[in-house]
Amino acid sequence: MSPVRTTCLTLNGDAAEIAAPDHWTLLEALRYRAGLTGSKQGCDKGDCGACTLLVDGRAVLSCLTLLADVAGRAVTTVEGLVSSEGPDVVQDSFDESGCLQCGFCQPGMIMAARQLVTENPNATLPEIQAALASNLCRCTGYTKIFEAVQMACRRELERRGAAAGGEGAARAAGPESR
Repeated sequence: MSPVRTTCLTLNGDAAEIAAPDHWTLLEALRYRAGLTGSKQGCDKGDCGACTLLVDGRAVLSCLTLLADVAGRAVTTVEGLVSSEGPDVVQDSFDESGCLQCGFCQPGMIMAARQLVTENPNATLPEIQAALASNLCRCTGYTKIFEAVQMACRRELERRGAAAGGEGAARAAGPESR
């Protein structure tokens, strides 16, 4: 039996401690100890992207990441994207576009897209495709998913422009124009 270790981390903006066996992945700890089931357990070998979440703002496959490896770090799950103002722009864009069918891949797609939208809201279609290349969807084509990310990019640019007092909003022609 593997020893149990308590790992301290920031989980969705709050300090958290999760006790789990040393060999447990971040995905297992979140689902079976923290009760956060948004990240899906798909392939368990890093092939499908359903378990994607953010660690210090970077998309990672939580099925390949040990819980101990995120000690002292900030972990954001799909549940953590919702704020007091409502869903994140990426979540809203996916919802409004109707881009997914069964929804199993949706949390991982949203988290990979969230990193891209944060880092590059002017992303081109090839950049969006590259950012989501590790996330598989078996139900639908990717066109509507890419369109949802383009919509999220536009909204992020608008949000940033509004936050900056309108500066930059005129530059925000949006990634769909490229």
